[in-house]
Amino acid sequence: MGLDLDARAHARQRWAARSALTAAGAAVLLPLAFGGFASLLLVAAGALGTAVTVAALWWVLTLRGPSRAAAVALAATTPAAVVWFFAAENLLWVVIASLTLWAFAVWAGKFALSSTRSHTVSVREHRTPAPASPFLIMNPRSGGGKVERFGLKEKAEKLGARVHLLDPDTHEDVTVLARRAVADGADLLGVAGGDGTQALVAAVAAEHGLPFLVVSAGTRNHFAMDLGLDRNDPAASLDALTDDGVELRVDLGFADTHPFVNNASFGAYAVVVQSPEYRDDKVRTTLELLPELLTHQKGPRLTARVEETGPAAGPGTGGATAATVVDGPQALLVSNNPYRMDDPAGLGYRERLESGVLGVLGVRVENAAEAAGLLLGRHSTGLTVLTAREVVVDADRPEIEVGVDGEALMLPTPVRCRIEPGALRVRVPGNRPGVPEPKPPMDWRRLRKLAAAVGRTAMPRHRAPQREEPRPVDRTPPTA
Repeated sequence: MGLDLDARAHARQRWAARSALTAAGAAVLLPLAFGGFASLLLVAAGALGTAVTVAALWWVLTLRGPSRAAAVALAATTPAAVVWFFAAENLLWVVIASLTLWAFAVWAGKFALSSTRSHTVSVREHRTPAPASPFLIMNPRSGGGKVERFGLKEKAEKLGARVHLLDPDTHEDVTVLARRAVADGADLLGVAGGDGTQALVAAVAAEHGLPFLVVSAGTRNHFAMDLGLDRNDPAASLDALTDDGVELRVDLGFADTHPFVNNASFGAYAVVVQSPEYRDDKVRTTLELLPELLTHQKGPRLTARVEETGPAAGPGTGGATAATVVDGPQALLVSNNPYRMDDPAGLGYRERLESGVLGVLGVRVENAAEAAGLLLGRHSTGLTVLTAREVVVDADRPEIEVGVDGEALMLPTPVRCRIEPGALRVRVPGNRPGVPEPKPPMDWRRLRKLAAAVGRTAMPRHRAPQREEPRPVDRTPPTA
């Protein structure tokens, strides 16, 4: 029976690989068959139109007055002109069909490649007793009032937690509240609120070796998403307070002494969010400030020294490092573990939270041509993508604006960003949606091998295909 299942899996992989290659070939040949020489013009017009549109968007962000209005018109009319050209040549249906075939080829190819993966990295879970005296801080305004809408306070109290509701009209220091709770005997700290509040309380939990509970009651809940929690049902996060809860060991980032669970941002975005007008009118404030920020007329000129992880270092391994200097980026993002960059569908996601390295993303664009070059992704000269153990951000001024998990701060330069591997014990429900398995990047050479393979040769030689197993659970409590 097992051999039959393996044979069927191999057959599905070969079918998917062959379908991907066939669809990709058809996507290329279809315009040639129906357009002939015009198909070359079609490709050129599409590429030129895309580049002009991106360049026009750069001018929208960097110009003012009539020049900005003209750039808006160019960004809107260029795609329309390209579509009109395709329609005039009676090739619009060919473009749509070719793009559909290409989308299917990518989907089928990723399905075939993901089926050959020998294993999936997952954070090890630790089975520990339920907390006896949990303490939760809840922000009633977070996420548009999710605390009240989902009855989070009532459910938490039924599960034995002490709950402190933040006063919407008075500033309360959540760090002080968390430390006071620890002094009163709390054996778990938790937050129902935004990522900035999560980070502050998480740092107190890490300092005292206590488990930390994330309740997905914020607006975006990026940290909760990367932990695999149900962002549509914040009340489900509270199931971690029962005996079914498990613990994960994850990393914690710091910008100087300020903790972050997601990222610290420098440059244009960090300056924009400092503006008092930003809260009331985000779009208008951004368009008002960006021209001078992107052209270096205002704002700090940044220099980042990145202690990059070397080829032999691999995430979380202790290998050699090399220093890289990123000079003059308009925007710099330092994240607690790297964000995915190999797949547009995975942007904003982190595959791991315990790799022990920071992610570094720098953007430096000086003109419209370089803005269009960003279409090349991580191969663009204007984009820097690194992993690092430490990042030191300096500037031409004594203080700079920094966005730490969305909170606007002013920090003295240089700002040292670092990561503390495995510093945070996070308690989560044992039964949760989990993090979707990332699709592998396209590898057409590997697809050709799969399509030509027979039987077991479609799989890695030294690894048998593994069936989906339950998450690993370590029943010994983690060390503090």
